[in-house]
Amino acid sequence: MPIYYPDILEQPPTVWTFTYGDKDVMLYALGIGLGADPMNRDELPFVYERELKVVPTAATVLSSAGAALRKRDETPPREGWRESEINFLMVVHGEQKVELHKPLPDYGTFTAEQRVIGAFDKGAGKGAVVLNETVWTDQKGEKVATLTSSIFARGDGGFGGPTEGAPEPHKVPDRAPDVSADFATRPDQALLYRLNGDRNPLHSDPDVAKMAGFDRPILHGLCTYGITCRAVLQEITGWDAAAILSHEARFSAPVFPGDVVTVDLWRDGKVISFEARVKERGVTVIKNGKTVLR
Repeated sequence: MPIYYPDILEQPPTVWTFTYGDKDVMLYALGIGLGADPMNRDELPFVYERELKVVPTAATVLSSAGAALRKRDETPPREGWRESEINFLMVVHGEQKVELHKPLPDYGTFTAEQRVIGAFDKGAGKGAVVLNETVWTDQKGEKVATLTSSIFARGDGGFGGPTEGAPEPHKVPDRAPDVSADFATRPDQALLYRLNGDRNPLHSDPDVAKMAGFDRPILHGLCTYGITCRAVLQEITGWDAAAILSHEARFSAPVFPGDVVTVDLWRDGKVISFEARVKERGVTVIKNGKTVLR
């Protein structure tokens, strides 16, 4: 089934309730490399339940605990409405943003509501960009987080939707970075990170990776995204997770477990720009990064 426009913007939202606890919070932190040195007292609060801190980008995985409970109203929103279906075998994660309306607690029960908020046509044979928004609310009905992501659907262009109007990527400054930091990933990093919920075999099975055109499994893009948030915590906020209001970035190339990721950061008031690269391979893996501080 193809994308139908504007019907895709009217698709009923998917809603689910999920609960997470300190184990989930600590597993995410370990998955992005925190706690590798158990004597590092700055990182220890993210991986130890005493005075536990939550990495802001953990919001990208914590809701997976309720994935099996996802429900959608199957009633057509109007007469003549057509359901769209994307070819997910041809999908690439394009961008990710997390906005926190309040700092993430280290445990709780929440409701998530996910909907399509945009679809842009690159043309037949050129793909489509689809924007999704997921809003968390707590048991009081108050907003906790808004997650916005874009996917590049390589096999779904030519559906007649708008060609312009997609959000413009953030431009990083053209001056030298104010600070750069190196983060070594472990050879088994993807095997650990996948326990957060994304068990795509591209990140664990050498045969699947080879079929996808890689000589070995690749690291999850959201793991690299989490590493860039770790860089902001380490280099900018003094490990104050509550200082981060939002964190967004564009994925540009894969990281292989074992790579050293260099994160370049620029500070302009409450706006932190960043990009990430693997110097050894001469490739930029995260572009157009932007963190906004409270």
